[in-house]
Amino acid sequence: MHPLINVPTLAQALADEQPPIVLDVRWHLAGPPGIEVYRRGHLPGAAFVDLDRDLAGPPGGLGRHPLPSAEAFTVAMRRAGVRDDRLVVAYDDADSTSAARLWWTLRYFGHERVRVLDGGYRAWVDAGHSVTTGVPEAALGDFTARPGRLPALDADGAATLAKGGVLLDARAAERYRGEVEPVDPVAGHIPGAVSAPTLGNVGVDGRFLPPGLLRERFADLGATDAVDVGVYCGSGVTAAHEILALTIAGVPAALYVGSWSNWVADPAHPVATGES
Repeated sequence: MHPLINVPTLAQALADEQPPIVLDVRWHLAGPPGIEVYRRGHLPGAAFVDLDRDLAGPPGGLGRHPLPSAEAFTVAMRRAGVRDDRLVVAYDDADSTSAARLWWTLRYFGHERVRVLDGGYRAWVDAGHSVTTGVPEAALGDFTARPGRLPALDADGAATLAKGGVLLDARAAERYRGEVEPVDPVAGHIPGAVSAPTLGNVGVDGRFLPPGLLRERFADLGATDAVDVGVYCGSGVTAAHEILALTIAGVPAALYVGSWSNWVADPAHPVATGES
């Protein structure tokens, strides 16, 4: 299944007898909480999913957004109405950064039919479609999490890829270079990683670039389907967006879920700064 869905296709699907399960996962690292914008308006029928609560476990040594347990994720997705046999569509404000984390996490835990609304809430509204403030009474879902359905990396795996494959750093270039670090206690990057800011995957409207352009972009960075590719970021959120872009480009890749926040939790891990 193609990982993206556009506004016209979603609008048509929502009129079907069995419409997709739509999940609002708007979230920003510095706030405000996504539930606040959800309450001001969301797609009809959409349930809210909290990235910090539902798509991650408690922060700590494994990172700021480690994977939730299978049991906790099952409860969260059933509460949101997710069913094994129904298409799930995730959206956020526009650029799919947080929606991609939901897409990746659901796919990792075994759901086969998950798509991201390209352009998100902004594209829906710009197309003239209605929104609502009403909170739907979602029927309890039946999804059961089955972990390990997508490749994931730990710190050792990331270090190995940085040496023998291609490890992409999806953070902003200045964070990669170690010039600034607004969140984690140490600035820099994993030695051998390649800077690939995830905002380079989308246009100014938040929609993903065409597959051909994405393939060219990643090929220029050394990431093709002929080599092992992994991605990390600060805490495994924007890296999931890069995985989504790589999937569109036809390049398989593994996610280092703990990412930089997990890497720097161990003082024995080396840190590089600068352009490489």
